[in-house]
Amino acid sequence: MKNVIIIGTGGHAKVLADIVLCSGDNLMGFLTSDTDKTQFVGYPILGLDTDYKNFENCSFIIGIGDNAAREKIAERMQGVDWYTAIHPTAIIARIDTSIGEGSAILANATVCAGAHIGRHCIINTSADADHDTVMEDFSHISALSILAGGARIGKRSFMGVNSCVRDKTSIGDDCFIGAGSAVVKDITEPGVYVGVPVRKIK
Repeated sequence: MKNVIIIGTGGHAKVLADIVLCSGDNLMGFLTSDTDKTQFVGYPILGLDTDYKNFENCSFIIGIGDNAAREKIAERMQGVDWYTAIHPTAIIARIDTSIGEGSAILANATVCAGAHIGRHCIINTSADADHDTVMEDFSHISALSILAGGARIGKRSFMGVNSCVRDKTSIGDDCFIGAGSAVVKDITEPGVYVGVPVRKIK
């Protein structure tokens, strides 16, 4: 059993707290920059998010949905033991699959054979990373989104709710794919993309 501290006190932190408890680990509490709180979902605020060095025997996970914010915090917290949160209802293939430290696989999500998930990624509720997909560090696929076989999503990129990426198609770094969108061709430039098929709007 691990002693786990979550960084952040927003919606994603709440979801991670539930995963920690469902996994049988010990939720110690939260670190946050929100100094107005003393508790969150019934657990104590242990200090600021910069106070992590005071908890040497704990594992940490960043409960913040924003990709760039997760990266900034992870870079600052060098040398800690990162907790990887996998909900008991998630389906994780056993053949040639890897999940990086600090990542979160939420309820009913699927990670198929040959998939490689980077560090501090989020695979949200009922999302699917199909066979041989790649999620690079700090990327996030939202609820009900699908990475089809062999698809790739770059660093800090985000897929909105119920969006999809065609098989063997790549999304570069720092891309935002809108809810309900379909990516059918490679995207190489950062930006905001929406529609079926997607077009760049920003």
